Amino acid sequence: MGKRLTRIATRTGDDGTTGLTGGARVAKSHRRVAAMGDVDELNSQLGVLLSEPLPDDVRTLLQQVQQQLFNLGGELSWPGQALLTDDAVSELDRALEHYNAALPPLAEFILPGGTRSAAIAHVARTVARRAERSLVALSETDPVNAAPRQYLNRLSDLLFVLARTLNRANLDGLGGGDVYWRSRKLERDGP
Repeated sequence: MGKRLTRIATRTGDDGTTGLTGGARVAKSHRRVAAMGDVDELNSQLGVLLSEPLPDDVRTLLQQVQQQLFNLGGELSWPGQALLTDDAVSELDRALEHYNAALPPLAEFILPGGTRSAAIAHVARTVARRAERSLVALSETDPVNAAPRQYLNRLSDLLFVLARTLNRANLDGLGGGDVYWRSRKLERDGP
């Protein structure tokens, strides 16, 4: 990256457009800009999660994810470039396998909640799903590499698994465990 931002308020977006890497300008309502914003929001939500007490391995993983999300944002702002690699997707697959192996199987649906860190991970999961939907919408009109879409899909799954992991870690002293959905129909009729 040759230029660093030295002025934040450039006023170049006052006309409702924003600049992409390479100099092209697009409307702030463009699907590409929406996807970039959702990825940025996801990265920011992970920053909130990282401000919580976390197991060291989870903290390290999430910091690596933030770096990859920045790569993804860069790729979105620079059409035609590939900054997020298939290796990044494979890293998430390995993390998913590792953390999921330590969890009991789910027999019921769970609600977003439990400990504060788990609840924040659930919020990040929903933002990851929205970012994925934005990327799919963008791919309907513009070429999008496969790795970013796969990365967001795996990341939302990983954040679900990490929420369950964080509920069990009980680092904030609020008790651990998943919060199960109580279906009136299942309570009444059984499975």
